[in-house]
Amino acid sequence: MYGKAVDLEDVVMRFGEFTAVQRTSLRIEAGEFFSILGPSGCGKTTILRMISGFIEPTEGSVLIGGEDMGGRGPNARPTALIFQNLALFPLMSNLDNVAFGLEARGIAKAERQARAMELLSLVGLEGHELKRPSELSGGQRQRVAIARALAVEPAVLLLDEPLSALDLKLRQYMRAELKDIQRKTGVTFIFITHDQGEALTMSDRIAVMKRGVVEQVDTVDAIYDTPKTPFVATFVGENNVLSGSVERADGEFAQINTPIGPLRGRNQDGLRAGEEAMLFVRPERTSIMNGHDLDNKLSARFQRRDLEGAFVNLYFQLGERNIVVHQPNLGSHGDLAGEGDTTIGFQAHDALVMRAGDLGDA
Repeated sequence: MYGKAVDLEDVVMRFGEFTAVQRTSLRIEAGEFFSILGPSGCGKTTILRMISGFIEPTEGSVLIGGEDMGGRGPNARPTALIFQNLALFPLMSNLDNVAFGLEARGIAKAERQARAMELLSLVGLEGHELKRPSELSGGQRQRVAIARALAVEPAVLLLDEPLSALDLKLRQYMRAELKDIQRKTGVTFIFITHDQGEALTMSDRIAVMKRGVVEQVDTVDAIYDTPKTPFVATFVGENNVLSGSVERADGEFAQINTPIGPLRGRNQDGLRAGEEAMLFVRPERTSIMNGHDLDNKLSARFQRRDLEGAFVNLYFQLGERNIVVHQPNLGSHGDLAGEGDTTIGFQAHDALVMRAGDLGDA
């Protein structure tokens, strides 16, 4: 199998007066695992439907492997789509489910069954060929759906939130399975999700969407470590957010005045004195001082401790703000309640100062 590049060239999608996707140009490389991430209603599934041919863009073009797909329906495109509900045939065996698309294309029975057996082996379902989908676990049914989609040898596999109905442990397992299948086949995967954990775990690159607009397209590390907008900063992972105005800017850093005092961080947007700003710092980059010398120091009142197994979240009240400190569970936090104010802080290079903006649905 092989993947093909997908290009969206100035695509717009309107439904009557409502614009579901604002003007967008985007290139997805051949053989890439690419995720489109955003809240419900942001337009990500609409983009998937335009690529698959279920809808035509109001404006612009969709190209796959450099060929304009205009006027071609789903069956005439080198794509396959896995829906959230999987849409397996309940009365067919898993083997027949996988072979169904090949039968529709007129492939001889012996050839299509051999191909279906090969694909079920690829997704780790040897010995389950003659069972029906109802006899499998949720993760196994997911893999049958993937094998069925791959049977028609698509260049691009489109996945519309396929893991959302699974429980947490199974979702985590299937993330690794999907990435492994993608690497083995070389097919271009385009994965739609509202779960930032899924996108960060599996993707080569991510497009983050808000209200029909692609806010940022980048590698997973860049999306997490260097978000370009306030929405991306708060939607992808957790951030402590503090607002104020720039007091001074010097080279890479800026200091902003906030209701809880001056704070310093990287001046990502090149802001100047007097401009409205937001400072973002991840909870895992925020810590209890314990004698450490940090650039930004805050006196805060401890509220509560939430245990997440290997990690703990410590919540502090800071004026009208809550600040979260995320730390590994080393069993040494003790009870901070009743100890008065605690000094917490963070380094300037761990904080991002951005132009004030809309946090959207984050």
